Amino acid sequence: MGFGDTAKKIQTLADRAERTYKKISELRDEVDETQETVIDTSERVKTLENEMAEQRAVLDAVAEEVGVDLERVSTEAHITDAEESAAAEGAEGDSDAAADADDDSAASADPDASDEDAA
Repeated sequence: MGFGDTAKKIQTLADRAERTYKKISELRDEVDETQETVIDTSERVKTLENEMAEQRAVLDAVAEEVGVDLERVSTEAHITDAEESAAAEGAEGDSDAAADADDDSAASADPDASDEDAA
């Protein structure tokens, strides 16, 4: 009877080891695929960066030939973006303030009602 229990425990342990080995193999495959994806993505990013640099050089040359000040245009674009962001944040803040005001007015209405109830 002792050997039967031992054999059963050994078989259970072997089954667990096999499942663990399969999981580790699957994880190893996933890691390999992820590494390949990262390498591919890195190569694409480098290619895009090179293309952007080339396009920027062409744009600079055309702008210089036409007489456009790219720094001024870029600065104006950043200012416009900042103003739009500030306006959007201000609108969100206004709606939050309105909600707070509604809460305050509701809270002040309740004490009056309780005073009337008490009287």
